Amino acid sequence: MRIALAGAGAFGEKHLDGLRLIDGVEIVSIVSRTADQAAAVAAKYGARHHSTELADALARDDVDAVILCTPTQLHAEQAIACMDAGKHVQVEIPLADSLAGAEAVLAKQVETGLTCMVGHTRRFNPSHQYVHDRIVRGEFAIQQMDVQTYFFRRSNINAKGQPRSWTDHLLWHHAAHTVDLFAYQAGPIVRANALQGPLHPDLGIAMDMSIQLQAESGAICTLSLSFNNDGPLGTFFRYIGDTATYIARYDDLVTGKEEPVDLSGVAVSSNGIELQDREFVAAIREGREPNSSVAQVLPCYRVLADLEAQLS
Repeated sequence: MRIALAGAGAFGEKHLDGLRLIDGVEIVSIVSRTADQAAAVAAKYGARHHSTELADALARDDVDAVILCTPTQLHAEQAIACMDAGKHVQVEIPLADSLAGAEAVLAKQVETGLTCMVGHTRRFNPSHQYVHDRIVRGEFAIQQMDVQTYFFRRSNINAKGQPRSWTDHLLWHHAAHTVDLFAYQAGPIVRANALQGPLHPDLGIAMDMSIQLQAESGAICTLSLSFNNDGPLGTFFRYIGDTATYIARYDDLVTGKEEPVDLSGVAVSSNGIELQDREFVAAIREGREPNSSVAQVLPCYRVLADLEAQLS
């Protein structure tokens, strides 16, 4: 499986680290915004090609699939370009910054029959997999999810503290994780409400947001998001169920009493990004629909569009 990666920033390198652990995968091409970064990352991961243009990678016969870790605003257009070039594609979250963009990607996937997967990593974190497996077995039913997504980001920087060429968004990026996960764990979402705080005078985005969701099952979710939080950073999920309470912190899981949950038998790795990439590669090899396919996650983007309409 010969893979090109576009967007060799902080998150792109997490994918590259994961890909190196998958048998039979070769990192062929690195695409980045600057030539120096593309060359440096290509050298680090042994890729024989690098460029500042995605089209250069798509034109290569030795590229089977592409992983896009590029700015949100480019995702839909680039995913479609990958499939037009006959390449399977994994798009980092979010799939698009509009419902129309997300629907266009799905239409192209249906037209081409290629694998198109979206990086909804929470489906793959061992912590959330453990909970999902209990739900599927009928051992746990969610009553409420309480989720905090907190960052301290008052300027346009990435996870490494470096300047970004694009602006992040609480709704279309960070809320997408929880909206999709809630539906994945509790069932289809039937109600959604949102409030947002003041817009940042320079970035033009809300720095604080509150979202309420309800699933068809009756389960509810409360999501608080902030770029203003000067404290522990990240996303923390509290699952309150009929038989237990769990707190998920990325790939780690504890009970409501902070007792560690053994996740050693959940998956072949404890790294959600690696597991996500393993699913992408396996789905292509096996000719099947991947977990987190564009078709599976499209309902999330319908909810986000509804919430955006409420906030406008």
